[in-house]
Amino acid sequence: MGNSLLSIDWDYFISTENQGIVSYVENKKTIIDAWYKRYIQAKAKGKNLQKSFQLSQETEKFWDKIKQIFQINENTEVFVSDSHTISYEIAKKHKCSEVYLFDAHSDLGYGGLQSLEFEVNCANWLGKLLKQQEIEKAHIIYSPFTKEQPEYFKQMNNIFNINYLQFKNLPSGIKTSAIHICRSGAWCPPWFDNKFMEFIQKLGLPYKVIDCPTRKWSTRNISFADQLHYLLT
Repeated sequence: MGNSLLSIDWDYFISTENQGIVSYVENKKTIIDAWYKRYIQAKAKGKNLQKSFQLSQETEKFWDKIKQIFQINENTEVFVSDSHTISYEIAKKHKCSEVYLFDAHSDLGYGGLQSLEFEVNCANWLGKLLKQQEIEKAHIIYSPFTKEQPEYFKQMNNIFNINYLQFKNLPSGIKTSAIHICRSGAWCPPWFDNKFMEFIQKLGLPYKVIDCPTRKWSTRNISFADQLHYLLT
């Protein structure tokens, strides 16, 4: 069993009625302004956007389960970011031969092999690692809430060593040199950010934050000017 990167996307734990959120560009507009826009649009229809998202209680016991499977100690480096793209550099830096990905998305690339010709981004970083032979294997543990299916990635599955596993079927003793926890702010709502930080703290290891800006979320007294700004975003 090779040296591994454990990569965890916060959206693994989030159930949403709005699976239609599709954005491969991560910036201020998508990680915060777009959430206000969705909130205002939903409110105009008499709906509360925040009630469309639920956070799984699995966050409470996740690290206990992980530590029974993955070899994690004081030498395991932990990174926190907003974008999942950073997993690409972490895997290369630590010379990982395998990636274990907990995510609602595969991040293999969308649109077939052609998507791997694009620059590295949050949607194709895992596929790029495989294509460039930076890693030998990818193990994808899908979120219980995912709308994806392994057969969506037939081309990649036929060419690369990709395994789709369930948490309960993971082998024990996985050597882990690095852990990456990403917030995926374009997909994960800002009102769960405090829970995100609590989740990181529960790991009980020091970590390095790489480009994960604080998001302030308040729906009280949004001015008319701000509403126009968000709706025109």
